Amino acid sequence: MTTTGSAPPPGVSGYLDAASAEPLHPAAREVLLAAYDSGYADPRRLHLPGRNARLLLDNAREAVAEALGVRRDEVSFVGSGTHAVHLGLLGLARARERAGQGVVYSAVEHQSVHHAARWLDPAGDATPAGGPVGVDTLGRVDVDAFRAAAHAGGVAVAALQSANHEVGTVQPVDELDLSGVPLFVDACASMGRTALPGRWTAVAGSAHKWGGPAGVGVLLVRAGARWVNPFPADDRSDDRSTGFENVPAALAAAAALQAVVAERAEVGARQRELIDLVRARVAAIPDVDVVGDPEDRLPHLVTFSVLYLAGDALVTELDRLGFGLASGSACTASTLEPSHVLAAMGALTHGNLRLSLTRDTTRDEIARLLEALPEVIDRLRAETGT
Repeated sequence: MTTTGSAPPPGVSGYLDAASAEPLHPAAREVLLAAYDSGYADPRRLHLPGRNARLLLDNAREAVAEALGVRRDEVSFVGSGTHAVHLGLLGLARARERAGQGVVYSAVEHQSVHHAARWLDPAGDATPAGGPVGVDTLGRVDVDAFRAAAHAGGVAVAALQSANHEVGTVQPVDELDLSGVPLFVDACASMGRTALPGRWTAVAGSAHKWGGPAGVGVLLVRAGARWVNPFPADDRSDDRSTGFENVPAALAAAAALQAVVAERAEVGARQRELIDLVRARVAAIPDVDVVGDPEDRLPHLVTFSVLYLAGDALVTELDRLGFGLASGSACTASTLEPSHVLAAMGALTHGNLRLSLTRDTTRDEIARLLEALPEVIDRLRAETGT
């Protein structure tokens, strides 16, 4: 294969950025189209179309609860995964205002967690409680350090992701016993792909990450947990959501989640094998570092850093060849800022690529990428004189 040629053959997508957005699952597509015909009405109205919409929304909530192994009354649909993060974390913090306003979180959390923690301190004043806890070179937080930080005075809530969105490393959530400090878990990267951890007070998920429609977030709040909506009240909604729910999209998200959970053993095993292949082949390229835990990780993604090259140049060239990968910080990619995740791990922050498989990614797609990648790297290095 010659990397200076045209895009890959027709019918082969080369899309390898599922960690940003998984293509719509066939189960979601079918349900979404059908639900638009019967789920258009306001689910709070008493007329027949309203009752039909309410039934669909209740069915969606029941399906999500069953797929995740939680109670139906613990499930709410909101406008996005980011909104679910903000609602979940800030709602726990507001319920414990008397304890303080500190938020303890890992240094590799998604930026939405960082932003929520800072929002509690709009003046930017330094506070003795809360703040980020460091991670090791694999991206995993130290359990003892995290527990000690959570038990410091003035801490309202602790936040630890289930798995990292950039490098895939699974966090030791179930090893945490925080003795009364509520634990918020960002599961946007892992929901559906892996089982929920057992320890959590509130959880956030994002439907477009598992093949549901964009614009649907899932918020779980443990039954009996102290949680207060941190935002202005909305008389239309329950305590944990605002506005008019997108009933068809919620139902499609639930259908996709059920399908992903049902197939994850087979899909996860196939994806893990392909990622193992990528990790081994990429590690053999000179001056390329593969980051994240090689074993205890999400099955579908890998990040590696290419010395002497800019990540956007790599993405652009690979896109020209028909491959869609991500670079920069996965949650601030539009600004091309260095990844705070990689920086916290002590890894190279520039020249990084994140590859994440869709459920339909084939071995042939990966073989073509692995054939093209060394040539692309060599050519770009030659062009830059490095």
